[in-house]
Amino acid sequence: MTTPGAEPVIDTSRPHSARMYDHYLGGKDHFEADRQAAEAIAGVFPGIGTCARELRFFMHRATRVLAREHGIRQWLDVGTGIPTEPNLHQIAQSVAPEARVVYADNDPLVLKYAERLMRTAPGGRTAYVHADLRGPDELLKSPEVADVLDLTQPVALSLNAILHFVPDDQDPYGLVSRFVDALPSGSALALSHSTPEFAPEAWARIEEIYLQGGTPGQVRTLEEGKRFFEGLDLIDPGIAMVHTWRPDPEDEPRVAALTDAEVSAWGGVAIKP
Repeated sequence: MTTPGAEPVIDTSRPHSARMYDHYLGGKDHFEADRQAAEAIAGVFPGIGTCARELRFFMHRATRVLAREHGIRQWLDVGTGIPTEPNLHQIAQSVAPEARVVYADNDPLVLKYAERLMRTAPGGRTAYVHADLRGPDELLKSPEVADVLDLTQPVALSLNAILHFVPDDQDPYGLVSRFVDALPSGSALALSHSTPEFAPEAWARIEEIYLQGGTPGQVRTLEEGKRFFEGLDLIDPGIAMVHTWRPDPEDEPRVAALTDAEVSAWGGVAIKP
């Protein structure tokens, strides 16, 4: 584990998924290699910016629903990405100022900007862990998790737009199960994922571009996504395309103008019995 304040070692010669996502969202925290790879992807799938934004909006709505309707007050956000306001803790604390959030990511650039993730509301807590999704046991036993989260009380595990960077040979379903199994009854899983269903050739090329940059990945259909939620109780409307998952009234005009093919991402939220 690396703590905020340690000097991050950032490789700017190769693209990184978190920095490419920042580019899709119109941010400035990326480098030339990230820009080139992101623009190559936009060349084969022009909707990539729309996909990234709708994934982010899904996270916002899922967080509010869990806080308002299910009383969740703790979050573990794995694969946080470069801070983009509003961050998850800002959304959660807008509903419940006492909400606690631990962020985790493996990109040193996220570590560099981690203090943005810790500007918390009075009464709330946040922390950042430099860690990898592929090490659930190490992450869950980290001092930051122990200090901020009470794992005897419900925790929402947020896996937003991260599992499409975990191919099947890295056991993504098993990794999710190990996280969920460590959480108590009443905890939640909020998960979103890109899908190749509407443009399989484009998404195959996207996987190639990421792999050429050193990041393996595997997009999955909504049907394949159901396996992540086995043993959990999905909340309405179940697994859906992210832009159609409980849109706020003010979002409806934007959502109506979008197609499933443009967004090409599904999401779902479930409660552990």
